[in-house]
This record gives sequence, structure tokens and C-alpha cells, in this order.
Amino acid sequence: MSRTYETVSFISDFGYESEHVGVVKAVLRESAPQVVVIDLTHGISPFDVRGASLSLARAVPYLTEGIVIAAVDPGAGTQRRLVAIEVAGGAGIFIGPDNGLLAPGVALVGGAERAVILDKEEHHLVAPGSTFAARDVFAPIAAMLCNGIDLYEVGTQVDPAALLPGIVPIPRDENGTLECEVIWVDRFGNCQLNVSLDDLETAWNTKVDRVRVSFAENIRNFAISTSFADLGQGATGLVIDSSGLLCLAVDRSSAAKELSLGEGEQVSLQPGATEPGVSTPISLRNK
Repeated sequence: MSRTYETVSFISDFGYESEHVGVVKAVLRESAPQVVVIDLTHGISPFDVRGASLSLARAVPYLTEGIVIAAVDPGAGTQRRLVAIEVAGGAGIFIGPDNGLLAPGVALVGGAERAVILDKEEHHLVAPGSTFAARDVFAPIAAMLCNGIDLYEVGTQVDPAALLPGIVPIPRDENGTLECEVIWVDRFGNCQLNVSLDDLETAWNTKVDRVRVSFAENIRNFAISTSFADLGQGATGLVIDSSGLLCLAVDRSSAAKELSLGEGEQVSLQPGATEPGVSTPISLRNK
């Protein structure tokens, strides 16, 4: 039984300086005028597949059922595969390049159930070049799916296990020390780590209130807070962020600047001191 969709969620690294985003949405509207397009973001850094996959994974739990177009494609115009992946009993279909971009989001909704390679050119737009897959392949295919065409009609069936895995790092447990990574620095300078409080308590088999944090030549002992304001203005600590992950933060300032941390940098976590009154002085640099 065919299924129609009314929502397309769209994420890319196109920015808004060019016409690219508008053109993709125009192609969708031409064939599926009933569809609402939700722009998740088009501000992903150019070619940043990992950043896009993290952004998509953060968004997925809140998306309306429907189609997801994810267009961050450093291999545009090459022989890389373009795919569509059905999830959650058909509640959603992810469309994008098979470069690891889709994998974390797909995993969060239970994994791939059906998948196709988008190699049936009769369903693509005729175009003068091959570097704009979002316009020429993703948008027309998304419109077809929204209109009730079955997934297996728009491409060649492929084993979901053959799709490329995600490229989001996971923490490593090395004799009780969790080796983590800064996976995202937001516009406020908060440094999100690839670890949650539950991960810490599972690894250390104890309730965790404070954490010994090591990075570069720094060793700090931080309390875990549930809001930035709980840190105290100008103070540094670990906060459970809106994704449920721990982030290094400075209340009303940038942890990235104050701690000289950036995406991809390594951070080691160990159980911290829990005695009352134990604290670590923080010296903030002049701006």
C-alpha cells in the first residue's frame, strides 16, 4: 500500500548567498505543491559531513514524519552513491549521499529497513552538469515519494547493511579514563562532548557529581550542572545540554575561547573529587 508524505526536512551546506536552496524547494513545489519544507539549517560549514551528521542527529527526535533531504556532498559529480533509506515502518525516508551523513540520524530512529541507490536516471532532472544532486536527484525523488510512489520504484534495491557507517566518534574507556572528543562548538562557545552523564555513570558504576577533565596541558575538576546559570557568571563547568550530552561551558561567555578548545580536540574524563568545598580556580583571559 502506497504512503504519501506532507513534510520534507532539508539540511545542507548551501548557505543563502546563492539560489541553491530556493531552487531545490522550487523543484519540490513543482511536483508536490502540497508539501511543507522545513529548513533545518543551510549553515553547515562547506563539506563538513561530520558536522552535518551531528546536526541532523540532534534534530531527528523532533522531526515530523516525512522525507529528509540531507545535502552535504564533497563528492558531488563523482561516482559516489546517492541513496534513499526508509525507516520506522515507512514513517520516514532519508535521502542523501552515501558518505556517512545519514547514518547517525537513521540509527536514532531504529536503523535502515529498506534502501535504494538512486540510479534510475529517468526519474532525475535533465541537467547540463552533474554537481547539483539536491536539485537534479534528491528533490524530484522526494516529490515522487511524497506523492505515494514506492521506494523500490525510484531506485535499485540495496542491502541496508552495505551503506556506509556514520563518522561520529564514540568515547573510549581506557582503564577507567573516558577518552572523549569535542564534537561541536555552538555559536555561544559551548563545547559539546561525545558523552552523556549516563555514559559516565555506566562506565564508572557510580553516581557522578564532579568530573576531572584533562585537555592539552590543563587539568580541571568540574561539577556537573543542569543549566548554564548554575555555574555562576564567568565560571566554567560541565553542563548537560539540550541533547543530553555534556558540554564544557562558561556562563555568559565562550568556553571555546576561555579554554582554547575546538572541534575535534581530545578531552579525558575521570571521576572528580566529591568532598564538600573542593573546587578548581579558573583564570579567564582578558578579551
